[in-house]
Amino acid sequence: MTLATALQSNASNALALPACCLKQHWYAAYTCANHEKRVAQQLIERQVEHFLPLYRSVRRWSDRRMQIDLPLFPGYVFVRLALRDRVRVLQIPSVVRLVGFGGLPTALPDQEMEAMRNGLLRQLRLEPHPYLTIGRRVRLTSGPLMGLEGILVRRKGLLRLILSLDLIQRSIAVEVDSADVEPIR
Repeated sequence: MTLATALQSNASNALALPACCLKQHWYAAYTCANHEKRVAQQLIERQVEHFLPLYRSVRRWSDRRMQIDLPLFPGYVFVRLALRDRVRVLQIPSVVRLVGFGGLPTALPDQEMEAMRNGLLRQLRLEPHPYLTIGRRVRLTSGPLMGLEGILVRRKGLLRLILSLDLIQRSIAVEVDSADVEPIR
């Protein structure tokens, strides 16, 4: 075996990546404060599939009221990519890191991300909510978020389901009808 053949063999072995690095998953990209929309624009330019959930809020100033779109999860933009392509996201100046454990990014459940995207497409009224870990756990039985589990709370006489993303410790609240939920045993 010649030296050139040995080097070529070692180079091809080094390029072989584990299967987990080749499959696309959803990841949470942690951004600098108030840079979520800027990061989303950069992701469009780099042709990276992303999801920045927004909600509409009315802000009042002394002379006017305005409706503005704010991030549902402040400080986070969700990206769908294979881990081998993570550098395309990490090179964006306002991206701090991909959220994970032990220095490795952790994938988010595809079912939760798709349900959240479907809920926003159907104009459900979503808003941020403090992260909760206690309370009565229920499962949605119908609608665009069907199958998701969360914590049921009552606010201003309305039932709300608190959906939590444990990885980033953030929650959102969505109004639900009592007929659309079932308790989890």
